[in-house]
Amino acid sequence: MVTLSDVARAAGVSPTAVSRHLNKSIVLPKTTADRIDAAVARLGYRPNALAKRLSTGKAEAIGLATPEISNPFFAELVSVIEAAAAERGYGVSLLSTRGDRAREIEAVNRLADRYFDGLIMIAAQPDDGTLGALISRQQHIVLLDEDVADAKAPRVFVENAAGTRMATEHLIAMGHRDIAVIAGPDGLGSVAERLDGFVGTVLAHGLPVDRQRLLHGPFTCDFGYEAALAVARMSPRPTAILTCSDYLSVGVLRALHHLGLGVPNDISLVGFDDMPLAELLDPPLTTIRQPIADMGRVALERLLASIDGADVPSLTRLPVELIVRKSVADITGRKR
Repeated sequence: MVTLSDVARAAGVSPTAVSRHLNKSIVLPKTTADRIDAAVARLGYRPNALAKRLSTGKAEAIGLATPEISNPFFAELVSVIEAAAAERGYGVSLLSTRGDRAREIEAVNRLADRYFDGLIMIAAQPDDGTLGALISRQQHIVLLDEDVADAKAPRVFVENAAGTRMATEHLIAMGHRDIAVIAGPDGLGSVAERLDGFVGTVLAHGLPVDRQRLLHGPFTCDFGYEAALAVARMSPRPTAILTCSDYLSVGVLRALHHLGLGVPNDISLVGFDDMPLAELLDPPLTTIRQPIADMGRVALERLLASIDGADVPSLTRLPVELIVRKSVADITGRKR
């Protein structure tokens, strides 16, 4: 293994000069800097990451805890954050929690053990207070997309309630009065906000809210499939389904196809996310677009600002928009 001392001897300088030059903590004469750079290249020297972390107190890496990467929404977030971090000279340690509380706790403990300089946490389930308390004892954590109640950490969320308000207004404008909602886990912050947007809009139009038509479960295609089967058995059958995730919508489409029901002619469908495959579905999905790229970049900016000791806003909300495609039928002329 090539050492710092080997580079120093080859360049004719002290090991301290090599170390400070590579850490960019000193400006050397150009001829000296060039000799060091040439020696590094010729010998194939690579700094010892552990030694550097011990000497500088920085890992030059961030942790990213995400429920999963098979879901296109999370996969895109991971890609954006990794690319933005690389531009700033940081690596990313990806931690797939699989929605497991023990894995989320382990991610925070890894930050405490200085495996990385900061952590972006995307939680996946309601907290019993354990995770929130653990997060509050650490510095340099940003909560992205999903809340952890009572945690003392900056948050980067979207306008969840505004999104479902727009989706519900669109369905009502198209004549739909009986709308089922296939939501995520009961008690999850984003789900509660999205349901608040739906319920508030329905009530504002003088329509009843049937709690039997609000279905909770995990953000999976399988739950979307099973929930859609339940909706199809309701009497009278709702004319539209609003999901709190495009991933749920994929399961809904599969179930309705299995039942021989067409979208939008038999039942309309609106999602939430606008993940990359939404416009490729059959039919192309009307959905609420989350600014996934902005979410990832802003979360990283907030985290790096925290690491640098700057003040960080406690809450950042990013706007969403309604993307109208082909999955909602205009039934204003139909009788029910």
